[in-house]
Amino acid sequence: MIEIIPAIDLIDGKCVRLMYGDFDRRTVYSDEPLEVAKRFESVGIKRLHVVDLDGARSGSPVSLAMLERLSHGTDLQIDFGGGLKSESDLRSVFDCGAAIATIGSLAVKDPDLLASWIEKYGGNRFLLGADHKDGKVAIDGWQTTTQLEVLDLLSGYVDKGMTRAFVTDIGRDGAMTGPSVEFYKEILSSIPRIELVASGGVSSVGDIDELDRIGCSGVIVGRAIYEGKISLEDLSRYVS
Repeated sequence: MIEIIPAIDLIDGKCVRLMYGDFDRRTVYSDEPLEVAKRFESVGIKRLHVVDLDGARSGSPVSLAMLERLSHGTDLQIDFGGGLKSESDLRSVFDCGAAIATIGSLAVKDPDLLASWIEKYGGNRFLLGADHKDGKVAIDGWQTTTQLEVLDLLSGYVDKGMTRAFVTDIGRDGAMTGPSVEFYKEILSSIPRIELVASGGVSSVGDIDELDRIGCSGVIVGRAIYEGKISLEDLSRYVS
């Protein structure tokens, strides 16, 4: 069964969501991310996707204190990303309680460094984040669109030993217009070894069921939960 991974995006220590990845189009949902995380945990959720948007924009992790609060205050397995560019950043993220480091921009900018981390720490300690606009990878907190194809990025890192990735269609993220099902089908067909986590556009349990049907291993859900389109009771259906 598909794994539900609620998202907590952090700006100034608050739980927010952006529309289309635009920092100027944000909605604050809670001043207490830890309480939000505890509500997810209360219905049996095991994973949490935490994005340090301040870190993504500044180029180094900013929300480490909040990561530590979340990891100490719950038993959730946390994947954490945003601005990781050095091994000291990586160690800080692990030391503060993240089970998995989410890597996005670095995978494009310094593939040799990331390959060395995979060799040192193991591919299971990383989640590759491939954010895209029209199939082209976007980096730097979605502020820069490259000419690199998502499929090329994913296949290259699967060959290096990183088998888990989430793919976000920025044009759908936060908009609740439905996930990129056809694109996910293409990825799963082209790279059958990948454990693919869908992200962006999810607006209903029907979307989740469709992603489960096509073979996604997980789905990251944010705004649809915060705005009541998907309830905590709905999420409990997917907890084994």
